Amino acid sequence: MKQRILVVDDEPAVRDLLTYNLRKADYEVLVAPDGQEALRLSREGSPDLILLDLMIPEVDGLDVCRELRKTSDVPIIMITARGEEIDRVVGLELGADDYVTKPFSVRELMARIKAVLRRVESNDKGSVPSSLLHGPGDLQIDLDSRTVLVGDATLNLTRLEFDLLYHLLSNAGRVLPRERLLEQVWGYDFAGDTRAVDSAIKRLRAKLRVASEDIGAIESVRGVGYRFNG
Repeated sequence: MKQRILVVDDEPAVRDLLTYNLRKADYEVLVAPDGQEALRLSREGSPDLILLDLMIPEVDGLDVCRELRKTSDVPIIMITARGEEIDRVVGLELGADDYVTKPFSVRELMARIKAVLRRVESNDKGSVPSSLLHGPGDLQIDLDSRTVLVGDATLNLTRLEFDLLYHLLSNAGRVLPRERLLEQVWGYDFAGDTRAVDSAIKRLRAKLRVASEDIGAIESVRGVGYRFNG
């Protein structure tokens, strides 16, 4: 079965460009010109990934991302204008997996799409060993069901946040460079923007902190990356 991608952009030329290249790469494509339609198609069309422009009518891209993350962990790659630095950061903090800026390289975008889908498909097939991973405090990762437990409570993480926590906890005490996290968690085999890592870490820290103060800390190692200290 073909993987399905939802393209959300109000510019016909961009939609046509993306649709042409995605279909050429053998993806099924859904198209939405505004945020309202994007939310409808995300519910009814069950996309495997969403390409989401932030500057769209009806409901803007940030609000679309915010709404989706209430109920879905579908991968989201934001498409932003070059000057929208604040919006990119906010989008990442809301739970987007990655972003590209306009004008973008179609080749790079396709590589990012493949990397994200490859990571999701690999996890769905259960490539992660089947067992429980115990962390400090009451933290426990159930790799079969891909859930994180803190005591009897389930921590609500996106796919990306789960993968990131698993990788950090599996390497507890070791400093993991941002570039390595991009490669092993995001699945990129090329140089990517490490701001996606920083935003995902920020979200993960906040969720862990709310769950329990006894879990441990994700420490920033200046100029290098992150380390999980339990």
